[in-house]
Amino acid sequence: MTLEEIHRQQPMPAGNDWMQGAGTALHELLVSAQRRGCLTAGVYESAKLMNVDPDNVAFCVLAADQEDEGDIALQIHFTLIQAFCCENDIDIVRVNDVAKLAAIVGPSEDSGEPRDLHCILITNPNEEGWKDPALEKLNLFCEESRNVNDWVPTITLPE
Repeated sequence: MTLEEIHRQQPMPAGNDWMQGAGTALHELLVSAQRRGCLTAGVYESAKLMNVDPDNVAFCVLAADQEDEGDIALQIHFTLIQAFCCENDIDIVRVNDVAKLAAIVGPSEDSGEPRDLHCILITNPNEEGWKDPALEKLNLFCEESRNVNDWVPTITLPE
């Protein structure tokens, strides 16, 4: 039996509703994390944070548009970030629409300039016991995706 045959035998989560629920949960998580100051945006900023304090990272989002697929340097960064997240048990998803992500996260609060949204980390806040239901949904989504050998699932953000 091949891996593809095994993959086809495993039941997929409830299709489109499951994916839409994950997209809505990601939207809610990004808004909540930004409001709490628990959001780090940018490939280099994220890499620095993961190097200094990987235990504080709760979730990772990698985003790339169709035009970014040809950017070899960005793809290398993504591969390294994915490997780091897998090794440190950090759930990770991909988003294929940077514009929707920018609409949710917005420009940098410091300068008002657009930020690098190719990598976004959600960190644990200083508050004890912060349990975000959206983060719990996304953790479950990532776990279910790994059960069907989708290690970095792609999420579609809601309109």
